Amino acid sequence: MITLKKLFEMDRRKLVLFLSLCLLVSVAVAFNVSTLTFDEGFTPLFGDERLVRSADGRRVRLHLDQYSGSGFISSSMYQYGLFSALMKLPADYTAGVVIAFYIVVSSPELRSSEIAKERWIQFDLKTSNGDVFERTHDELDFEFLGNVQGKEWRVQTNVYGNGSTSRGREERYFLPFDPTAGFHRYSIVWIDRNIIFYVDDVPIREVRRSEAMGGDYPSKPMSLYATIWDASSWATAGGTYKVDYAYAPFVAEYDGLALLGCRADPLREAPFDDDSCDDDDHATLAATGLGDMTADRLRSMLAFRERYMTYSFCYDALRYPTPFPDCRVVESERARFRETGHARPRPAPVQAQRRRVRRRRGGARAAAQY
Repeated sequence: MITLKKLFEMDRRKLVLFLSLCLLVSVAVAFNVSTLTFDEGFTPLFGDERLVRSADGRRVRLHLDQYSGSGFISSSMYQYGLFSALMKLPADYTAGVVIAFYIVVSSPELRSSEIAKERWIQFDLKTSNGDVFERTHDELDFEFLGNVQGKEWRVQTNVYGNGSTSRGREERYFLPFDPTAGFHRYSIVWIDRNIIFYVDDVPIREVRRSEAMGGDYPSKPMSLYATIWDASSWATAGGTYKVDYAYAPFVAEYDGLALLGCRADPLREAPFDDDSCDDDDHATLAATGLGDMTADRLRSMLAFRERYMTYSFCYDALRYPTPFPDCRVVESERARFRETGHARPRPAPVQAQRRRVRRRRGGARAAAQY
């Protein structure tokens, strides 16, 4: 047990680490949602024989080989909700592989026929509605981008609203752990006022709805997807490194699947008002509190982004000379990025130590500015 006396005896570095761990634990305790079996909330999307379920139906493996990838989709569409899964990524050489978890406006019949024609090695977790609203679709993504052996996986988050793919709101990050060594939880919370992406109960990105954002804020019913596919043309070093099927099959594992939100009728005509959510569904979703950016969560998010974010559209002045209305520029973040939006190389150890001191002094100011 840490007594008050021991706390005062700690040196500054150990004290900061201890308090940071306490903060992360306090955030993690609040993340507690019910999970589903596969049949309770999902259906195969494509590559049926490469989708393998456990005996109890709670764990799913998606395989990719030289012939096909695989994927699944939620059985229902949702107008706001929590979408979450424990995931374990394939190890070794994974260049060109993308594993995705995402929500998008879509229908299973249309999407599966389109996917069957392609070989995917992207690992996705996303929501989308692209097949129901072809030109005005919404989409929220976790995309896990593979790499050459010995290099780290990267994760990319995307936010598209009303067909705004030409105005990509992409961000990329390294992860503070090895995602191939065990399961970690990835979650998207999408409600009428904001969107929060979580990694292991720590928020890594928030998008707040505003009048200036207009139709770019996702607001139409979406389905949840999980897929693995071949993205050799762009996923690793801009397509320099391709998928090497000598390492196949590539296997992505999912467990602890969670769907919590407002089920929607995809045939219902627009507009999709924010009051369409069933009272019970809305109350259950609100009771999780996961859509609330508390002070502790904000500090955790800023710390994660300062340490692990490698690209942000908000700092990409070449691509977007005029910042997006939903960009909340944090000066301590901005200083780390080039005008391309990519992070600068990390400084030498002595410089890094000096910068850590400056960051500690400026941490409170960054949170206040956000």
